[in-house]
Amino acid sequence: MQRNVRLVKKDIHNHMSIFVFIFVLFIMGMIFGAIIVNSMNFVQKEDLFFYLKQFFEQMVYSEETARSSLLKESIFYHIKYMLLLFLLGISVVGMPIITVLLFIKGLVVGFSVGFLVNQMGWYGLLLSSASIAPQNILIIPIYLFAGALALLFSLTLCKQLFIKRVHQPILQAFAKYSALFGLLTICLMLASVVEVFIAQPLLEAAVNWLFK
Repeated sequence: MQRNVRLVKKDIHNHMSIFVFIFVLFIMGMIFGAIIVNSMNFVQKEDLFFYLKQFFEQMVYSEETARSSLLKESIFYHIKYMLLLFLLGISVVGMPIITVLLFIKGLVVGFSVGFLVNQMGWYGLLLSSASIAPQNILIIPIYLFAGALALLFSLTLCKQLFIKRVHQPILQAFAKYSALFGLLTICLMLASVVEVFIAQPLLEAAVNWLFK
């Protein structure tokens, strides 16, 4: 077990540039999301905020959704997303799609937080902290790590296919790749528990306080 951990640490150190690239790509997505908010005109912002406010008010006055149902939906979503990254990693043509998906992840987070803060000020920051921050402290690093792994495995396949001098034990690399993705998926299930049983009650409490 310790040997495997050392090997993973060594691989991360050797390919640190990929992990830095993924992190920078995500941050660029967040910045771009914030820029989109600032580029919207007054009418667009007001229309979007009107629908958002309706959604929050519906949350306040509707019956509480079963936690078990929300947990299943969250876990199923994360499994689908991780499976998509996994399959893109084993297809050489999937590399640009992986980068686009991670950029969009950052864009969504940046737009969501930026819009709430832009429209509601400190109250928007409170609302985004309650609804976005708790689970994303776990989810974002896991997705970034998974995206970096998928890119690395695609690069390994490219070297194997197109560079004659490179002969790596591809089955061993695939086994390690699959095991790490399995471990990350389990971690995302824990993040789903945080999302449903911590973030959701915090969001409901914040919405009740702000809109009721």
